[in-house]
Amino acid sequence: MNQNRSSSYYTATVNQDSDYPELEGDHRVDVAIVGGGFTGINTALELAERGLKVAVIEAEKVAWGATGRNGGQVTGSLSGDDAMTKQMAKKLGKGVDDFIWNLRWRGHEIIKSRVEKYKIDCDLKFGHLHAAYKPSHMKELHASFNEAVKRGMGDEVEMISREQMPDYLETDVYHGALYNKKNMHLHSLNLCLGEARAAESLGTIIFENSPVIDIVHGATPKVITAKGTVTANTVMLAGNAYHRLERLKMSGKIFPAAGGIVTTEILGDEVADILNPKDLAVYDCRFVLDYYRMTADKRLLFGGGANYSGRPTRDIAAEMRPALEKTFPRLKGVKIDFQWSGMMGVVINRIPQLGKLSDNVFYAQGYSGHGIATTHIVSEIMAKAITGHLEDFDTFAGCSHIRIPGSEWIGNQFLAIGMWYYLLMEKLR
Repeated sequence: MNQNRSSSYYTATVNQDSDYPELEGDHRVDVAIVGGGFTGINTALELAERGLKVAVIEAEKVAWGATGRNGGQVTGSLSGDDAMTKQMAKKLGKGVDDFIWNLRWRGHEIIKSRVEKYKIDCDLKFGHLHAAYKPSHMKELHASFNEAVKRGMGDEVEMISREQMPDYLETDVYHGALYNKKNMHLHSLNLCLGEARAAESLGTIIFENSPVIDIVHGATPKVITAKGTVTANTVMLAGNAYHRLERLKMSGKIFPAAGGIVTTEILGDEVADILNPKDLAVYDCRFVLDYYRMTADKRLLFGGGANYSGRPTRDIAAEMRPALEKTFPRLKGVKIDFQWSGMMGVVINRIPQLGKLSDNVFYAQGYSGHGIATTHIVSEIMAKAITGHLEDFDTFAGCSHIRIPGSEWIGNQFLAIGMWYYLLMEKLR
């Protein structure tokens, strides 16, 4: 197991880990990207496909943060879609609904195409259930179903009644579900590492174990580490919850929240097929939800909750086990082989933050727990912006965001209060 990574299922089953050099000496590129997660790597790949010379500078390992620690679900859920609709309508008018609908699914298309084009082995599978934890949740699922049908996805969605649920999951906790055949699930670490190799094959230079200590702005901005520099025409920050640069302009806009995930021992084909016969990814309708799926080697990967203290959760298995065993009583006492946490970058209004710190220094961050699909969409938007096509970028950059003054700790207390409010609203709906 690579000691530079979290002790996760993903790390233990990585196909080919990264081994990029530390940044030393002086380098000159078209674009320098700080951060080697999904956003940084895929923006680099997009730009490399357009013929630009790119350098990615990562403080740890490629996909070290939330990119390599998440639940592996690629869904059409957009965090902050209501807020996006209200704010983006000012610019897009009646076209805002189409714009946001396309955002829901563009990431799926990019990922599927990328996996096929570069032959990335990442256990890509299709099929997802959005499950109703309470009878009242069925109303919103029916609304989502009707919208999908209206938008031409009738062949890819299906409403599942409570009576039908045993055909999909061996659990009695749900009152029905929306079955979506377009949504996907995958091994997120292997996906990002495969995308990094694709970018490298097109000339991208990737540096690991190279924390950036400063950015010098100017006509040709310079990224500085302890042992080297990268000078570029354009710089992009893609550190999400882990970034610590440009604090004067960036602090108080994004806050870390730790999500916990466990993975069981290998269950075997027979038990896996009983628990989840159609091999679907699942999450429920609650504000603080559970999510899970079967891995390629027939383990249950199960996550949930959120810790807004800004610190990682300490005993994740103890926190996750009650929900796991309530969902699947058959697994009572099951051995937990892996437990880990990762920091999500949470935005108060849940709208991803795309912007500029100067004319040629961009940033993109804040996916609030919906990062796999959204990062791929944002990467495409950022690559277009960096190459002069700013329309979609300007739509996001024009959104207003709440900036909380003071320390990160204060911001996390605001998030905790907000989550308390949503938990209260959950009891009322």
